[in-house]
Amino acid sequence: MKDKLNELKSILAEVHDLNRAGAVLGWDQQTYMPRAGAEARGQQMGTLGKIAHEKFTDEKVGQLLEELKDAYHPESDEFALIKVTRRQYDKSTRVPAAFVAEQAEVTAAAHEGWVEARQKSDFAIFEPHLAKVMDLTKRYIGFFPKAEHPYDTLLDDYEPGMKTAEVQAIFAELRKKQVRLLQAIAEKKQVDDSFLHKKYPEAKQRAFGEKVITAFGFDWTRNRQDKAPHPFCTSFGIHDVRITTRFNEKFLNPALFGTMHETGHAFYDGGFNPSYERTPLANGASLGVHESQSRMWENLVGRSLPFWEHFYPELQAAFPSHLGKVKLRDFYRAINKVEPSLIRVEADEATYNMHIMLRLEIEIAMVEGTVALKDLPELWNTKMQEYLGIVPPNDAQGVLQDIHWSFGGLGYFSTYALGNLISAQLWEKINAEITDLSAQIRAGKFDALLGWLRANIHVHGRKYEPQELVQKVTGSKINPAPYLRYLETKFSDVYGL
Repeated sequence: MKDKLNELKSILAEVHDLNRAGAVLGWDQQTYMPRAGAEARGQQMGTLGKIAHEKFTDEKVGQLLEELKDAYHPESDEFALIKVTRRQYDKSTRVPAAFVAEQAEVTAAAHEGWVEARQKSDFAIFEPHLAKVMDLTKRYIGFFPKAEHPYDTLLDDYEPGMKTAEVQAIFAELRKKQVRLLQAIAEKKQVDDSFLHKKYPEAKQRAFGEKVITAFGFDWTRNRQDKAPHPFCTSFGIHDVRITTRFNEKFLNPALFGTMHETGHAFYDGGFNPSYERTPLANGASLGVHESQSRMWENLVGRSLPFWEHFYPELQAAFPSHLGKVKLRDFYRAINKVEPSLIRVEADEATYNMHIMLRLEIEIAMVEGTVALKDLPELWNTKMQEYLGIVPPNDAQGVLQDIHWSFGGLGYFSTYALGNLISAQLWEKINAEITDLSAQIRAGKFDALLGWLRANIHVHGRKYEPQELVQKVTGSKINPAPYLRYLETKFSDVYGL
């Protein structure tokens, strides 16, 4: 059986290489590619995607998987590789190669359409591209057996085994309790964060952000950071992981916390078991688990008081005229200010999930066909008023703010909220095992934390499904209670509830 397994691994390695090459092209498109190159880039990515799809869905792969299915112990890495590959194979063989190529071309053009529409704050520019994306999305759903809800098919690509009804039930519990928390906060005197909205030169923001993530453990021989319209992380292998960020010289938070966020993703992508490289196991358990890593470094670490007890003097030294006279406690409260905001990636922890719930409801309506695409800006604004009590002044700050629909990422958004839940659940476990974690963070030491994540989460890659991994590490499946405890404890302190 070893020869057959090696033959399977050889095919998977070639497919992996093709997909990573496509990722390089995608990274370049969002960072350095001239705008006029979009059409050719779409064709290039389409060709690579088609070849990778054809190689992976070849009958030989199916034959090898069938022959190997009972050859290894259920706890072994080999069994996991066969199981994960079989799942992907069963899904991929339902999707024609020509569709994969068409999707790559359509989404490459849609990305450029989104960039232009966002720059001009005009949804009408993006609408025809989105129409093509939605047509592809509905055709994609049609390749699979009918699910309890058509959105299940999309969600399953990002959260294996998760159902729309499950996510809606979790969100219903979160919404009820988070709304109560927001109401309690609204009755308190608002935090002053005016000093965060001054002129913060980009170069100094970048230098401080790089200092922070270097202290986290960001290895510049295996990672790099660049600028992009929308922050993201992409991986070409465990020794080549890229992150991007964007800078706002009128607001300190976005680049600083965005850099921490993407670093969490980079740690995960660079921490898989090296033996998994060039196989389907060299990936996160799910996007929810992936997001738990980024939200942990951004919020549970980066917005914590112990963290700033260490780093605040350095930040003050970098921006003395802005922060020199601002006390640590006032700065801490400012970066944790709770206030409904227009932009999801800049939202505070207490309101963030409301953004996700809004998007989930809109996406479900798009998939069901109960909303016309031309009406999306109006629907978006209506739900913003309903969920957060504010209305975007334009499309760029409203319906066009996220990149996800341009690359066909429907089914993706709920993973952000699930990531919040998982991060808090893991955090309780970590603090139970690293009992002096706060003191270590206060001293600017992150080795134990990163080491724990490497050993308990990162190294497993996609060996376990998300619920299985969370159960294995924490003793229970994904549970909103730790996250709600975290929010209530933190914001009771910040606002004196």
